[in-house]
Amino acid sequence: MCKTSVLLGDELAKYGFGSSHPLNNNRMEAFWNKFKELVPDRSLIEIEVPTIADEETILSFHDKSYVDLVKQYSQLGSGYLDAGDTPAYKGVFEAAATVVGSSLKALEAVIERKKGSRHAFNPIGGLHHAYRGNASGFCVFNDIGIMILRARHKYGLDRIAYVDIDAHHGDGVYYEFERDPLIFVADIHEDGKYLFPGTGSREERGRGEAEGTKLNVPVAPGSTDIEFVASFKEVEKFIDGVAKPDLIILQCGADCIESDPLTHLRYSPESHKYASRSLHKLAHKYCDGRIIALGGGGYNLNNIGEAWTNVVLSFISEL
Repeated sequence: MCKTSVLLGDELAKYGFGSSHPLNNNRMEAFWNKFKELVPDRSLIEIEVPTIADEETILSFHDKSYVDLVKQYSQLGSGYLDAGDTPAYKGVFEAAATVVGSSLKALEAVIERKKGSRHAFNPIGGLHHAYRGNASGFCVFNDIGIMILRARHKYGLDRIAYVDIDAHHGDGVYYEFERDPLIFVADIHEDGKYLFPGTGSREERGRGEAEGTKLNVPVAPGSTDIEFVASFKEVEKFIDGVAKPDLIILQCGADCIESDPLTHLRYSPESHKYASRSLHKLAHKYCDGRIIALGGGGYNLNNIGEAWTNVVLSFISEL
């Protein structure tokens, strides 16, 4: 049984686009309320306070012109940071920087282990659509990309596995590291023919010397846990046989659960239990237990609570 850090706090909940937007500010609370209901013994949970990333850290991944644009719109408090999905609001720069800082704090927790945590979860992390120079799909700054670079350059972790089970393809991560042979990306998502962002075909396996270090598994609308488990078997084989990583990052978006308002998949929260248990075992096999989960998408609050609770429960349970 393993101690797990969970990032929680009002500053983290400020990342959201209002009550009428699918990605609203109630998601962290929905998770934590469900977790407290289902897990009365929380002795293995270490609550970590959110922290804000400085601009230099954000610039390790993002273009300065884009960061300046976000700051400008953050002060203005209106408009859109992309073509119409990601609204600006007063303080959006600070809110997005707090998501980044909190994901980096999760990374620090599992590597430095000052409080004994071997695993970590940031419920508001996992903003996988943001590109270097633009926002996309509710994602302002790509905390995943920044975390990968931090793990490599500060902590010397060369082989990093990124597993994404969100209903949407994690295009902002995939294309940033498409040519990097030591970043192993495995992404199960609703087929791009039916869902934003329209990318992530099986033929996309990495480029150049990185060909074969990426695995995209598109699934059909209406897919259930049966299809998910079959797809995840491919991910397990990929991580165990190809990646052999020093760190595992799981983007565990809950928008693949049945009744999500934006997607067309029909998984149950058991899918998240299956994936996180499997990766937990692989993390102990290859990474000395180093695994970080990021909440990602999910726009049905009940689904969020159950799916993310399953992930954290898997981390604190026996192998």
